[in-house]
Amino acid sequence: MKLRLRILAGLVLLGLSGPQASAADDYPTRQIKIIVPFPAGAGPDQVARLIGQRLQEDLGQTVVIENRSGALGSLGAQEVARSTPDGYTLLMGTNTTQASNVAMFKSLPYDPAKDFAPVIRTITTAMVLLVKPDFPARDLKEFMEYARSRPNLTAGYGSGASQISNAQLQSRGGMTILSASYRGVPLAVTDVISGVIDLAFADFSVAIPQMQGGTLRGIGVTSPKRNELTPDLPPLADAMPGFEATIWYGLLAPAKTPEPVVNRLYTATQKILSTPAVRERLASLGMVVAPMPPAEFGAFIASEITRWTADAKAAGIEAK
Repeated sequence: MKLRLRILAGLVLLGLSGPQASAADDYPTRQIKIIVPFPAGAGPDQVARLIGQRLQEDLGQTVVIENRSGALGSLGAQEVARSTPDGYTLLMGTNTTQASNVAMFKSLPYDPAKDFAPVIRTITTAMVLLVKPDFPARDLKEFMEYARSRPNLTAGYGSGASQISNAQLQSRGGMTILSASYRGVPLAVTDVISGVIDLAFADFSVAIPQMQGGTLRGIGVTSPKRNELTPDLPPLADAMPGFEATIWYGLLAPAKTPEPVVNRLYTATQKILSTPAVRERLASLGMVVAPMPPAEFGAFIASEITRWTADAKAAGIEAK
C-alpha cells in the first residue's frame, strides 16, 4: 500500500512539473516584453534597448521595449510584479525601483525583494549635477557659496537617487533646495534647459550629451572619484563629505519564473554584456558593465534596500 502511494505521489509530481519544465526547455516561443519604468531616453531605457536588440538575435524572438513611467518607477515595476511568471514580461529595474522606493513610499504596491526573480545586474553608473550654461557659479566651490547664499534654489528629480541627491545638497551642503517631482530624469533636465528649475541630477547617459552640446553645464559628479568622461568635474564629496550616489540597473522577471528560464535569460544577457562593442557603447555613456548572476543579484538587492533606506533617512526624506 505504501509503495503504491509513493508511486502515485511521484506521478502527481511529474504531472505538475512536466509542463513547466517543457515550457522552460522551449523558451522562448513568442515575443518578449521588457518594461522600462522610466521615460524614453532615460538611462535604463538606453540600456534596455541596447540589450533588447541583441537578445532578439540570441533568442530568436522579437523583444519589445515598453516605457511605463511614473511614481519613481513604481508603476512599471508593479506591472511586472503582477505579470505571469513565464519569462515573457521583464523589468529593467534600478536601485530606485528595487531599493530606494522602499523608503520613498509608505505603501509601496509591490515588494522589490519578494515579488521578483532577479536575472542579472547589468551596469553601474553615477550622476552629474547639471545647471544652465549661464548659471552664476562656474565650479563646485562657487556653487557652494552661491547656493548657500541663495535660499530656495529649485531642483527636479525623477528617480530615487536624484531625489536623495537633492536632499543631500541640503543635509550635507547646508543649502535650501525646493524639489519638484518628475516622471523621469530627462523631463527634469528639459526643465533645467528651459529655465523652469535651477538644477537637476542626471545619469551620465543623459548628462553627457547635454554637456557636449553646450545646453547644460556640469558642476560635479555623485561618484566617489572623477570619471574619465568628465575629468574636469570633481566628486561632490570634495565639498560635501560623504556625498555619494552610485546607481545600477538590472533585468528582473516576476517571482516564480522557472529557474531554467531565468538562467537562459542570464546566460544570453551576460554574453551580450561581454562583447567589446556593447562594453564600449556603455562606457561611452559613463556606464560600467557589472553583471551579477541571479542569486548574487538577489542578495545585492537585499543589501541595497538597507543602504538606500539609510541614505534616505540620513538625507531627511520622509515616505509619502
